[in-house]
Amino acid sequence: MRVPITRLKEMKERGEKICMLTAYDFSTARFLDEAGVPVILVGDSLGMVALGYQSTIPVTLDEMLHHTRAVVRGSQHALIVGDMPFMTYHSSIPEAVRNAGRFLQEGGCQVVKLEGGERMAETIRRIVDCGIPVMGHIGLTPQSINQLGGYKVQGKSAASAMALLSDARALEEAGVFAVVLECVPAPLAKLITASVSVPTIGIGAGVHCDGQVQVIADLLGLFTDFVPKHAKQYAKLGEAIKQAVAQYMNEVLSCAFPTDDESFPMDERIIAEITDKKTARPSTLSAGKAR
Repeated sequence: MRVPITRLKEMKERGEKICMLTAYDFSTARFLDEAGVPVILVGDSLGMVALGYQSTIPVTLDEMLHHTRAVVRGSQHALIVGDMPFMTYHSSIPEAVRNAGRFLQEGGCQVVKLEGGERMAETIRRIVDCGIPVMGHIGLTPQSINQLGGYKVQGKSAASAMALLSDARALEEAGVFAVVLECVPAPLAKLITASVSVPTIGIGAGVHCDGQVQVIADLLGLFTDFVPKHAKQYAKLGEAIKQAVAQYMNEVLSCAFPTDDESFPMDERIIAEITDKKTARPSTLSAGKAR
């Protein structure tokens, strides 16, 4: 059975931290699930770390559903969050509801996440009313980087801090079961966390959030173009992969791989029989031409 959304609120009430990580494929999802990660986000960050886009904006709904299905197949216990991509919930509420429903029907996930605060409250309310759980996302919202002027910390002034606090409360009233706080100053994130009853999941928002989320490629050192300030590399698998590939190439070039251990044996009598027939075949062909 998968982790229910009610468990996250229970964890907040007990003061138990919530761990969330991203995954975009079957194998990674299986590793995270077996490690006991309770929440897996199929984030639109896959656009940058898995598909090579410059931002999350080009990611399409079909791409998100494709990767969500893979993550769902690779997991059994984690709550799977489908990240609604740019312009799939902005044009109209009916379209937002329809696309959110596709994540559950076609993607197989249990909940969706969408960016935006107070201005998205009515959209979220309608999605929740349809029985689709929603995780909110405020602070730095990557789908709005062109409007925000880049990847910058949000809520540093009194006015913007108040706006974020209002956003969090509006999302809570709209019915979200959790809120991601991205690139929010730690003291403000602490205040927001204390001000709402739903769990807050921080990414670059300090230790006082109810939980934390990181992009798996950052955590494992698989995306080396840049390492965000809020990320900590717990491994450097990118370097390990390059070393392994270099060793493989050297062994192939030197005929050190494959050895007998990586090869399959065969009865030598069969080879001898085939060789004899192969040797005899030319005379048979010559006779045929003669006729």
